[in-house]
Amino acid sequence: MIFPVRPPARRLTALLATVALALATGGCGDGTGNGSATGKVTSITALDYYTDEVEHAQWSERLSECGRTVGVKVEHSSVPGPSLVPKVLQQASSRTLPDLLMLDNADLQQIAQTGALTPLDQYGIDSSGFAEGILSAGTYEGKVYGLAPTVSTVALVYNKDMLAEAGVAVPRTWEQLRAAAAKLTRPGRYGMAVDANATFEGSWQFLPFLWSNGGDERRLDTPQAAQALQLWVDLVESGSMSRSVLNWNQADLHDQFVAGRTAMMINGPWRIPAMNEAENLR
Repeated sequence: MIFPVRPPARRLTALLATVALALATGGCGDGTGNGSATGKVTSITALDYYTDEVEHAQWSERLSECGRTVGVKVEHSSVPGPSLVPKVLQQASSRTLPDLLMLDNADLQQIAQTGALTPLDQYGIDSSGFAEGILSAGTYEGKVYGLAPTVSTVALVYNKDMLAEAGVAVPRTWEQLRAAAAKLTRPGRYGMAVDANATFEGSWQFLPFLWSNGGDERRLDTPQAAQALQLWVDLVESGSMSRSVLNWNQADLHDQFVAGRTAMMINGPWRIPAMNEAENLR
């Protein structure tokens, strides 16, 4: 799966500077960019869902750095993840879209279908050389509308001190995970946490369990899929995982982990900067 998350600065600058340069020299497809008397665009707007204070500040600085390389001011704003697509659809209807959008790949095709987005080739952006999966995720009806600045996956994140205190080794199998989660669970703390809500986030978190058991997301009516789901059910029913995982998103998992209310969680590297800011995790 493709996660449009915080990428290394060099790669991000190269990608967004290309977009900013195209907008600065050629103008915006819908004329929303602010221009000078010469017709050259001097500022562009960008919208994403990085409402976390640390993420927002880091991403905003990188966008600004991109703009400075081509003499364009980037006006950056963020909205909560669940609000992004409705806001974008509303802006598309009123023709008030920003110049740059950060969308999850699961949403890109829906927005492209409205006709609100401009194919990247119209800005002279060369999409050759990217992996097939990245191109596919950003393509609608044969046109590339977006490119993931980086790709990533989820992993088991654990508190080393909690594991050491409980005498638990990092689990590498499902049975070891069950045993470790049970041993790490105590009043006020669960051993394990996942995002099991009914969104694409929950799907991304479940897929590694499905795949590691030989399952296929195109066939959810198989024993392999049922066994992967049963693992999550067992963790909840045994008390090693909170029933609230049905409502938690990945940011909630982060908050639970940082607060010491779970010893292990499934999450992605986009949470690392925020975790690095937590005093109790240093």
